[in-house]
Amino acid sequence: MTFPPAEPGLIAQWMTGQRWYTNKGVTPRIEEIGRVAWPTHDDSIQIVTHLYLDHVEGKPALYQVPLTYRRDPLPELSPIAEVDGVWIYDAPHDVAYSRALLEAINAERHDDGHSMSTDADHSGSLNPSHVTEANVLTGEQSNTSIVIRTEDGVPVICKVFRALHHGDNPDVELQSALAAAGFKSVPRSFGSISAQWPDSGRPEGRAQGHLVFAQEFLETARDGWKVAVSAASNGYDFSPAAYDLGIATAEMHATLGSTFDLHPMSSADVAHVIAQMRGRLAAAIAEVPSLATLEEPLAHLLGRAAAAPWPALQRIHGDLHLGQVLDVPGRAWVIVDFEGEPLRPMKERRRLDSALRDVAGMLRSFDYVGGSLVVTGETHDQAAIDEWVENCRSAFVRGYADARGHDLSAEQAIIDAFEVDKALYETVYEVRNRPHWLPIPIAAITRLSTRAVQS
Repeated sequence: MTFPPAEPGLIAQWMTGQRWYTNKGVTPRIEEIGRVAWPTHDDSIQIVTHLYLDHVEGKPALYQVPLTYRRDPLPELSPIAEVDGVWIYDAPHDVAYSRALLEAINAERHDDGHSMSTDADHSGSLNPSHVTEANVLTGEQSNTSIVIRTEDGVPVICKVFRALHHGDNPDVELQSALAAAGFKSVPRSFGSISAQWPDSGRPEGRAQGHLVFAQEFLETARDGWKVAVSAASNGYDFSPAAYDLGIATAEMHATLGSTFDLHPMSSADVAHVIAQMRGRLAAAIAEVPSLATLEEPLAHLLGRAAAAPWPALQRIHGDLHLGQVLDVPGRAWVIVDFEGEPLRPMKERRRLDSALRDVAGMLRSFDYVGGSLVVTGETHDQAAIDEWVENCRSAFVRGYADARGHDLSAEQAIIDAFEVDKALYETVYEVRNRPHWLPIPIAAITRLSTRAVQS
């Protein structure tokens, strides 16, 4: 049985209340440009993934909106709407959709009619007919993740990418490649689902990208940020864990470097990166004028970085911090969320970059753990917190250097520049969103600028 598709205007109203809708405060003007109908074994249910192009002025975007259409309501779910005796649901909350996803990945379909294909890793076993439970994780901003449990087999987490972009999603591409290369510090990959859609802006008239990524769900994992905050607030020594995280990060970079292309860093590449950093410095000074007093030492810091020998460009995580790592009992650290900034074009997120950007990102994260306890009033012992942070930072760098086989002293100026660059970004974010957290990045910028002058 085929049900009439949901009216776009109805879905547009519902989209404005979803966390993944990017143009907050604006009513979307959507046009369906593609769809995938998923097979079901129940004539009273239809599952359709709609691809809606939002023509809102200034920020057009393409969204994936999977819906289930049911003749009989589900008492445990709130529908989007009921139209002519058909109940319409946000599909990730409907267990029938989860079964359809696992079935599609298991089948490894290549459906030219719907321009949809799947890529499965058949070393793992997914059991769509045995799905017993499917729960959507809360708190996500840009995607929807479903934890799927079956009667047998490991739990699976399916990440549904809501905002679509042309090109392979780095979360799928990098995690799958790392797992295939034997890198143990990522979840096991089960497969993905891709689609094509019309795109008049491309020479071939079509675009392609990932819709869904299925991977191992680590039930006993603990969020790295929460683990670190707990350790700091209780005065526990976190440096051994930070050292291990440094090793895992270096091994990740080594595996990515051997799996994907490397590109020597040219003088033009260096000049481009430094110019971007100078631009962020100017933007931060415009937001926080008091930073102008540090402009000269920061310019000196960036100059030192420009003159340093840079390592080759490669694929990196791109947004590495403690919230992107999991502490898994018996397995140590697991690194997740390689997607990068979801609002950036996919082409930019897949560019080669410096691995030292990831190093600096984690150093900033340790700094934020300590700073967060101070600004929230959970501790007033600044000296003890400063010591905890410095011990973690030093241990992380030591672990990274030991795994690489040489220290980072020759690259310290570059790491400092990336850390300042990240702190400048944090400054703009905090002044706009959490002004009482502004002292955290300001203190880091001040410390690094002072060191630049003294060295």
